[in-house]
Amino acid sequence: MYAVVGCNNCSNLWLLSDADTAQTANCSRCGKTHQTRKLRRFFESDDHAEARQARAALLAGKQGANEAFQKVDSVAEMEHQLEDADVGVGDREYLERSGFDTATIDDAEAAGDVSSRGSKSRRDVVTDALRKQERPTEREVLDYATDRGVPAEAARDLLKKLTQRGEASESRGRYRLL
Repeated sequence: MYAVVGCNNCSNLWLLSDADTAQTANCSRCGKTHQTRKLRRFFESDDHAEARQARAALLAGKQGANEAFQKVDSVAEMEHQLEDADVGVGDREYLERSGFDTATIDDAEAAGDVSSRGSKSRRDVVTDALRKQERPTEREVLDYATDRGVPAEAARDLLKKLTQRGEASESRGRYRLL
């Protein structure tokens, strides 16, 4: 069960994935701990995408952007379109514009000193840790990440950010990807 809930401290709206089972939940913006039974539920659904869409609609309403929100695709569809689109600056162009000699990077890659193909970002490693383990603890996520080259402090920060953004949840010291 997914619920769109609100913080009475900072007015943040976030998705709570285990609203019926968790005793407490932390606001993804200010970190305040709430008793879940006391949280106001603006929307509830068994469908994650539907709950995300409801949260987006509520946020648009808070910003006075209901009319503009009605004109856009669903949150899930927009996300899918962005994944398929060739937007932004590619790695090579970014490095060149930043003043790096990409020929030197190519030489190092050819020598086996670095690998850009098939490597995962730190965020991907942390989300993999959440996806591949059954409700892992912070320590289990950090161990998974450090085994794959992500510094423990960076993994801890990413885990916190994923939780704050509502992409992961924490309950009783256990995490899961939403």
